[in-house]
Amino acid sequence: MAELTVQELHLTYGDNPILKGVSMELNRGEVVSLLGPSGSGKTTLLRAVAGLELPHRGTILIGDKIVFDGSSGVELPAENRNLGLVFQSYALWPHKTVSGNVAYALKLRKVASNEIAQRVADVLKQLGLAALGDRYPHQLSGGQQQRVAIARALVYNPRVILLDEPLSNLDAKLREEARAFLRELIVRLGLSALVVTHDQNEAMAMSDRILLLNNGRIEQQGTPQEMYSGPKTLFTAEFMGSNNRFVGRLAEARDGRARLEGDGWSLWGTLRGEPTAGREAHGGIRACACRSARRCTWATSGSTSSGWAKCRCARTEARSSPRASTG
Repeated sequence: MAELTVQELHLTYGDNPILKGVSMELNRGEVVSLLGPSGSGKTTLLRAVAGLELPHRGTILIGDKIVFDGSSGVELPAENRNLGLVFQSYALWPHKTVSGNVAYALKLRKVASNEIAQRVADVLKQLGLAALGDRYPHQLSGGQQQRVAIARALVYNPRVILLDEPLSNLDAKLREEARAFLRELIVRLGLSALVVTHDQNEAMAMSDRILLLNNGRIEQQGTPQEMYSGPKTLFTAEFMGSNNRFVGRLAEARDGRARLEGDGWSLWGTLRGEPTAGREAHGGIRACACRSARRCTWATSGSTSSGWAKCRCARTEARSSPRASTG
């Protein structure tokens, strides 16, 4: 069952369209990463789901409840959507203790004092913060502050937790540790999580699925393995890994395969899209652990063809895709 559904969402700042018909689903117990370059619309999408940005068209459902519908004018306030939200800056109250920060959301919901104390104690224990309840944010490390922000988002049992660049304020070593901790926590608690990140490694490590945004649209979505090994566009291929690009000519195409050639070289790959022999082609080779075999991908779009290639040990095969539109 989908815990979160977004249908044809459009959002504009002035005359500048940010989201251009985005549709997605987040299923129960699933971790989905919104990945993309700066300005692609990923944080805007997260904020629209949270109720912090007002879309102009489209529909947002949490479970089977409509929280936004542009056509009928439905707009549920952020505080009534029952979503957990972890900000990039963590946004902890500096004058409140760890326990006070975590309890704040429950006090706003007028939960009984004895229940607040029990639920705060339980969530702090789950996140390894039981001994830090009386400390203030400035007395905590970056990783501890992050966990307090997560505890505050979890304490009222939201259906979905939204995380905006949750690891970006941590140093490289701590980021790796926090990545593993956060994934394990989400899975252990059976949460549904939507995570914004611009870090490909972070998305690959944490996610069940990745939604790659480009210029306000979803370029491609799939499992980390599908996104890395089977990109459907040139943009996806380049964003999900390092490539060596080169230009050649699409010499021939048959039986779902195509041959790209240049001055003194020729390379076969599996073709997706509509092949047109003789057109200029942009190819790429993704280096990995290999000796002499290669994995290649070519695609066509408009007047050129494009592709991606990945080296593989002991075998040669390929995938390809239509070239991405850059708008």
